[in-house]
Amino acid sequence: MVAPLCIALVAGEASGDILGAGLMQALKARHPDIRFIGVGGPRMQAEGLDSYFPMERLAVMGLVEVLGRLPELLRRRKELIRTLIDARPDVFIGIDAPDFNLGVELKLRRAGIRTVHYVSPSVWAWRQKRVLKIRDACDLMLTLFPFEARFYEEHAVPVRFVGHPLANTIPLEADRPAARHQLGLPLDAPVVALMPGSRGGEVGKLGALFLDSAEHLLRQRPQLRFVLPCASPERRTQVEQMLAGRELPLQLLDGASHEALAACDAVLIASGTATLEALLYKRPMVVAYKLAPLTYRILSRLVKSPYFSLPNLLAGRALVPELIQDAATPEALAQTLLPVLDDGRVQTDSFDAIHRTLRQNASEQAADAVLDLLEQR
Repeated sequence: MVAPLCIALVAGEASGDILGAGLMQALKARHPDIRFIGVGGPRMQAEGLDSYFPMERLAVMGLVEVLGRLPELLRRRKELIRTLIDARPDVFIGIDAPDFNLGVELKLRRAGIRTVHYVSPSVWAWRQKRVLKIRDACDLMLTLFPFEARFYEEHAVPVRFVGHPLANTIPLEADRPAARHQLGLPLDAPVVALMPGSRGGEVGKLGALFLDSAEHLLRQRPQLRFVLPCASPERRTQVEQMLAGRELPLQLLDGASHEALAACDAVLIASGTATLEALLYKRPMVVAYKLAPLTYRILSRLVKSPYFSLPNLLAGRALVPELIQDAATPEALAQTLLPVLDDGRVQTDSFDAIHRTLRQNASEQAADAVLDLLEQR
């Protein structure tokens, strides 16, 4: 009898847990008796993953926090590598978390275990020499975006573009009236979504700036309404403190970022994954970002890409306005958003084409790519 497939997966945060669970579902549909080991969160465990330790032990953000946890992370990685070499899975799949997973992949591949990395790090934008380590570490790179796949092809790294799961989750045409009804927003007033980020540092740098921009917009368009989704109770408290003394027709939402995007006419948004969600909802946007001055000076020398927002990277051109650092003032953001609010079709027509390109049934594509790799043995 042929032994059932054993696949090892490691995800380091919630987004990877979602991707991993989708991939596991697709693999089980093809091989019902498959076995999963590794590290993952509640979604992956619900799909049958035997998780060696809690995923939260890998979910560390920020330089200082990483340094404080570095001994534990290095110990866990060493133990995980030893355990997986003993277990001899048919393939190891590292889901995002490149600082942790690429080291695991390198050791396992040298031990004769096939390795896949799912979700490319931003190697095409900065520290491009990392591609050499990636080439040594993994037998296959699975990318969410086509421009990433082109980069790996140019550097002789086996790669498969699988699409983005959100492109299948989010409908090609969102129901704006239904979303407004759900949020209690009027159907006849223009609505702008303010999305200054999900982390405390981002909201600290962009929250008051976006509220100032909203006040500028309101002086020119008194009929405007605003919504601001808060990623957590802590972020809501943070924004409420910034709202003290202001009189804005603004509705704070607990979570509900997708509902806010479906309901609005345009978005003022922080650079990040949320810009992809705004693109998929076909909502014209202005993208802003601010970094600590020293961080900005360092990154501006290191980053090779002419754009920093996903819509522009996907379009390969300046499709959406990007205002970064000192250029991101309340006056500039308001004046840039007004024409987008009046007519965003130049953006949204391109958004639709990009959505269709990314709508590839990513989990199924990724599962097929993994199984194809195993058949090559």
